[in-house]
Amino acid sequence: MEVRYTAEHEWVAVEANIATIGITDFAQRTLGDLVFVQLPAVGSTLAKGAAAGVVESVKAASDIYAPLTGRVLEVNPATIETPELVNSDPMGAGWLFKLEVSNPAEVAELLDEAAYGKLAT
Repeated sequence: MEVRYTAEHEWVAVEANIATIGITDFAQRTLGDLVFVQLPAVGSTLAKGAAAGVVESVKAASDIYAPLTGRVLEVNPATIETPELVNSDPMGAGWLFKLEVSNPAEVAELLDEAAYGKLAT
């Protein structure tokens, strides 16, 4: 499973037509200790680039953007109940939501690890 990234610091792991989405380690370190996570409603349809939720830390609140167009299949309730999970394991147990991808061609528009690494320095 390949992981791709957005310039807004979301990561996307796509398997078949299901995308698992979260914020990157760089994003969680920049934000600091998270205290609140708001995620999109299951069943809602998101357009690529649309605001999908919010993560709030002791320092700031930041929007989460949909990296791909699709329908929300699942949200991670653990991150709502325990926002610090995003800090401790942002690309594992701290995933945020899953989308059924409507336009698979959009995946190719996301950044690969090398391109993202140049942004997150």
